[in-house]
Amino acid sequence: MFYFTAMGGAPSALFEEPWREVSEKYKDNLKFVKSYQPQNKQVEHLRILLHGPVGAGKSSFINSVDTVLKGRSAGRAQTNTSYAGSSFSKQNRTFKFHKNAEATYSFVFNDIMGFEEDSDCGVSVEDVKLALRGHVKEGYKINPNQELKEGVDGYNSDPTLGDKVHVLVCVIPVDSECLLSDKVVEKFKEVRLAASELGIPQLAIITKVDEACPEVKKDTSNIYKSKYLKEQVEIFHQQLGLPMNCIFLVRNYNPEIESNDKINAAIVCALKQMLLYGEDYLNDL
Repeated sequence: MFYFTAMGGAPSALFEEPWREVSEKYKDNLKFVKSYQPQNKQVEHLRILLHGPVGAGKSSFINSVDTVLKGRSAGRAQTNTSYAGSSFSKQNRTFKFHKNAEATYSFVFNDIMGFEEDSDCGVSVEDVKLALRGHVKEGYKINPNQELKEGVDGYNSDPTLGDKVHVLVCVIPVDSECLLSDKVVEKFKEVRLAASELGIPQLAIITKVDEACPEVKKDTSNIYKSKYLKEQVEIFHQQLGLPMNCIFLVRNYNPEIESNDKINAAIVCALKQMLLYGEDYLNDL
């Protein structure tokens, strides 16, 4: 069983200075995100696939990004705040973010069913691998008991570069509600290997940090000052082998209903790196 430490309550110790600065560059980072355009003219949008265990906060992260861009509360991606052990996202769905009624930002998120321990529950590793290669059609309702393959409704037999995933992002909750079994960790590793073979860059975001650390719950600007949360990043780095500079801490919007620059800064920092890594991937093709 893989889980984060200090399950009985996170320590409140803080570093004097943040070990990663996000606040000072927030406005510049947000300007970059809003103005981003892929240089590769074969794609209109850079595609980011979010995957992770049930209850990790994938849909909440999408809503949080939407909130940052709109400057107000947003909730287009349906979420289930009562973790009940099964995935709330059932379909492969692409989320675009609107600048106005006629234009969208130049990146999209794919939200997919979460991983579960049992093989007959949650999204299968094979379906995630197919999504990486663009073979899962928009709106396909994932069925763990039905193999998606050529000839099955929902299989895209001729994906374009725009259909394929350009960045893979693992979403992990740091709270104790969703422990990662060895089987789920193995699923992560198998997906990572498939993405590596395709050359797709990989990052991770650690969510629910305010539930794990009281100092962050009190003041989100402490997110990269928390000694406890830095330890969790180091644990995840060791478990899955992702570099430390590819792992980000975020606080999703809940229960806040007003845009908050302290929350936004960490979200935008992570989002900017997703775009930079995806842009490098597209330019290397």
